[in-house]
Amino acid sequence: MPTIRATLDDATKRLKFITESPRLDAELLLEHVLKLDRAQLLAREDEEISNKEFELLLLRRLASEPIAYILEEWEFFSMPLSVRPPTLVPRPETEHLVEAALQRVSIAQSRILDIGTGTGCVALAMAQEVPDCIVVATDIQGHNLALAQENAERHNLDGRIEFRLGSLFEPVSGETFDIICSNPPYIPEGDAPRLSLDIMEYEDPIALFSGTDGLDIVRELVNQGQDFLTPGGYLLMEIGQGQYSAVANLLEENGYDDIGFQADLAGIERIAIGRKPA
Repeated sequence: MPTIRATLDDATKRLKFITESPRLDAELLLEHVLKLDRAQLLAREDEEISNKEFELLLLRRLASEPIAYILEEWEFFSMPLSVRPPTLVPRPETEHLVEAALQRVSIAQSRILDIGTGTGCVALAMAQEVPDCIVVATDIQGHNLALAQENAERHNLDGRIEFRLGSLFEPVSGETFDIICSNPPYIPEGDAPRLSLDIMEYEDPIALFSGTDGLDIVRELVNQGQDFLTPGGYLLMEIGQGQYSAVANLLEENGYDDIGFQADLAGIERIAIGRKPA
């Protein structure tokens, strides 16, 4: 039988045309099969193993299935979350949305709205980090809300978050919030051919694409947002590369102040921020 080292070396070679992180992907899959953490895996590299179960998972990854779907779990803001297709896999960039929102929570019992919650990652992170806040999470897809509820229960946060079905601000008519967060679809429809197969073939297009310039949903959030913000409240949205200038204009045209952007680790202006005047 092959050793752990040989199994990882072979998988890494096979994965190098599928992913930008072939070794990491191979290690994550084998850790999952052997129920080991990374340190334990590397410490036992010379052990021989039967890799039949690993091969089945590897074949799924070689077919471009996102590794989060294969593992059925992904970490966000130090929380392991259940993940199922076609719900959008939480990205590291979205952690910047949480960080920017946390910097703007001004009162303990802040009312926070998360639009398009998906796995519930942003709502859960806010509820975990601000124990006294009131969180409402919405989504247009019922299966997303079911998954988000499941994740809330997993982390004992289900009593802290109210999940509602509906599009954009429809589920919160007449209510106001101190913080409105959203990771909306923001990819231009014409960019579809340039996306990787693990995105195009597996993740929900409703969570990815938003019109010819990618800003259809962002416009709705900006146009309607002030009606649902308390005076001095903030709207925060994740946006795509190269969209910050257009989004800054949208925020300014709609009367927001304290407009700003937060860059991700790649230096891309990723989080757009605007405040309703006090």
